[in-house]
Amino acid sequence: MSNVQARVSGLVIEAPFKEGAMVRNDDLLFKIDARPFQADLDSKKATVVQAQSMEDQAKVHLARYGKVVGTQAISRDDYDSAKASYEEAAASVSAAQASLETSRLNLEWTEVRAPIAGRISRMNVTVGNLVNGGSGQATLLTTIMSIDPMYCYIDVPETAALRYQKLALQENQANVASAKIPCFLQLEDETTFGHQGVIDFVDNHVDINTGTVQVRGVFSNPTGLLMPGLFTLMRIPASGHYQAILIPDAAVNTDQNERYLLIVGADNVVRRRPVKLGALFGTLRSVTDGLKPGELVIVNGTQSARPDTKVDPHEAPVSTQPLDELEKTAQGSPTTQALPETRPVSLPESQPSAEARP
Repeated sequence: MSNVQARVSGLVIEAPFKEGAMVRNDDLLFKIDARPFQADLDSKKATVVQAQSMEDQAKVHLARYGKVVGTQAISRDDYDSAKASYEEAAASVSAAQASLETSRLNLEWTEVRAPIAGRISRMNVTVGNLVNGGSGQATLLTTIMSIDPMYCYIDVPETAALRYQKLALQENQANVASAKIPCFLQLEDETTFGHQGVIDFVDNHVDINTGTVQVRGVFSNPTGLLMPGLFTLMRIPASGHYQAILIPDAAVNTDQNERYLLIVGADNVVRRRPVKLGALFGTLRSVTDGLKPGELVIVNGTQSARPDTKVDPHEAPVSTQPLDELEKTAQGSPTTQALPETRPVSLPESQPSAEARP
């Protein structure tokens, strides 16, 4: 937001803008009566001419005295006095020119122009009113809100901020702003996150009272739909694109804090395999460690299967419908999770499931 204030005092004679409209940078907003400032400028111009005339005269006297300063025609004091008079006249010219420049600026400031592009508010002062200028008691004429681009500030847990920074480092970028991590915005009357932007700022400290870091997303707003002060939801991806092995979440077994799968080996013997799990994509769970492509995972009949026992497995491909539904949703509403670049769940040779029959 930019406050538009008068820089000189005077009478407002024009306000050629429409309240609530879009304005561009340097558009004329108000005109203050310029006649007093024009008269002052003319006076300062005359003062400059007068000072220059005195400087020229002093310069001539100094040059004349300089020719005879070594003789008995004048004393050394007379020459020094002529030199001081010239220097004083030159300083007067500089002061008069500086005063002239001030008057020229005051005349220029009688036209109040938009300092930024954006949507302008109502007039606080109408034509015919006197306004005060200067830095102390300057009259507020109106305000302008910059709306393209728009910024959305949120406070995220420090663990999330560290994750974004690590993601930036994975992209060989020095910081989050350089990595251009995407973010998505949803307005209060919307059901999808249809506005896409990027993270361009992460604050330089953690709030020790809340354990959060301020993050800013920047969004293009050419239509002006987004307005300052709106209540919004912002969604940020948890990671970049990566390859993953996906299995039905129902195949995951739990033993206290341990997550494990029942694997069918080459000899059809059931093996218990501890695994590390990743994100959930619909009904499919990613496995980050402990499982290789091509291994048989027992999905159906896990209650009947026992480790180190033989089974009669029947391979069945895992449906990719959950991923397909996620991708359709992502087209209208970008998801917070990055979908894997490969989906081996649908190929028996990559990641089949098995039904255990004792």
